[in-house]
Amino acid sequence: MAFRCFIGVLFFNLGLCFPQSQDSVYVQKFLVKDSLVNNNEITLKPLLKKEDSILSIKHIEDHDLAAQFDEKWFEELYNNHLFDTIYKSVTDITFEDVEYPELPTDTLKARLKKLDAKTPFNVEYNPSLESVIKSYLKNRRELLQKLITLSAFYFPMFEYELDKYDLPLEIKYLAVVESALKPRAKSRVGATGLWQFMFGTGKMYGLDVSSYVDERCDPIKSTEAAAKYLSKLYEIFGDWDLALASYNSGPGNVTKAIRRSGGYKNYWNIRHNLPRETAGYLPAFLANMYIFEYAEAHGFKKIKPEFALVETDTIRVKHMITLDQVAEVTGTPIEALQFLNPSYKLDIIPFIKEENYVLRLPKEVIGTFVNNEEQIYVFVKEEFAKREKPLPQFFNTSDRIRYRVRSGDYLGKIARRYGVRVSQIKQWNGLRSNDLRIGQRLTIYPRIPYVAPMATTTKTGASKTLSGNITTYIVKSGDSLWSISQKFPGVSVQNIKDWNDISGTKLKPGMKLKITKS
Repeated sequence: MAFRCFIGVLFFNLGLCFPQSQDSVYVQKFLVKDSLVNNNEITLKPLLKKEDSILSIKHIEDHDLAAQFDEKWFEELYNNHLFDTIYKSVTDITFEDVEYPELPTDTLKARLKKLDAKTPFNVEYNPSLESVIKSYLKNRRELLQKLITLSAFYFPMFEYELDKYDLPLEIKYLAVVESALKPRAKSRVGATGLWQFMFGTGKMYGLDVSSYVDERCDPIKSTEAAAKYLSKLYEIFGDWDLALASYNSGPGNVTKAIRRSGGYKNYWNIRHNLPRETAGYLPAFLANMYIFEYAEAHGFKKIKPEFALVETDTIRVKHMITLDQVAEVTGTPIEALQFLNPSYKLDIIPFIKEENYVLRLPKEVIGTFVNNEEQIYVFVKEEFAKREKPLPQFFNTSDRIRYRVRSGDYLGKIARRYGVRVSQIKQWNGLRSNDLRIGQRLTIYPRIPYVAPMATTTKTGASKTLSGNITTYIVKSGDSLWSISQKFPGVSVQNIKDWNDISGTKLKPGMKLKITKS
């Protein structure tokens, strides 16, 4: 997890399916009306010349209980806790004897021998590997079940790309160790995505990173880049164990370990000379390979994923568009769109003629989008015309806003105004549906999206000023800016960096951070 970044994974015309029941279908019409909010109908009159072509969005009430289940599922998809847990398990790995009578040593030896016969990796039995496998089975069953369930969603895409580059399909288990199958996972040193590419390595393998887009988080592009990188590493070392170790810590650290061990090239012989994280890396990979291959024998369930990756398709955008605008016109939940399009950092898809930026949608709404594309872009252009700039406005996240709903407001419009997500506004205000009433008061914690330093016009440093209830947080071992931000509602990573003049992401245990709580 220290050498690259991988975030979110969908595939080559493979992706997530977000099935909609009749209770949540959105009906689209084109009517001639002025903008209004009337219960659950919103009509938007474009400013362009198409006076007779107006996009109206109307939806039927969702089912409250089903919506709550959806919210829990999306939280599971986005929650970084799974990644943090895997990361810690690799760095803190031990090889002490573990009592686990459910898996006799002889049985393990026989199963590892079968695995070794069908894979190019060295899956031979040794006491250290036995210790890791039994420790995982004994102490991490709930975590493993979550990973096995998620794997049904991601592994088909991984296998497609690995097969295309003639790589061992077992490499799919590498993403489990790297990112816990979290497309937006980010390590303490900045490695990002399902395949954890660092910025420089990602650039080297064609993954672009800008203010709007981070292709390290693009499922297809990052998987292809990982396949190319692993191919090159195997070409150099001629050994898959060493190639994986190099993927984690860099080829230089592996060659140093070879020299320091006196010329040994077997991973287990040079392991004690590798960085601590890499020393536990291959055992964790092999342990996960064994557990996934023998999941049913150990009582794990192969649960069918809620979303099928093959049920999506892509559309090349013809104008800058935001994901919440897409949600409004297609009826697809914003959280689903964020998961399908994880590489767009601000939930904005830019339009650049030389680039091929695409929007991935569930197949059941692709036809609707294409059939009404012209009217949709009329709506989109009208929305952007209302702004001085196409980016969300900048606000100090430490300030809590009490917003009064006006005529013509809807959640997507309010969310864009303050640079937040619809789901966040609903969570902050306990909303179960998207319905608003005029005069309703909403609590909002605005955010400041990342922009290049040259775009900053503030001279007084107002964004760095702390106000209100200020507390001091002492950094503990294992803390990251992200994990600390999660302890304080409404506080972002950028807030913490601004308030404490932090330019990078590195933290040291004992460091004191100033935090303002709303």
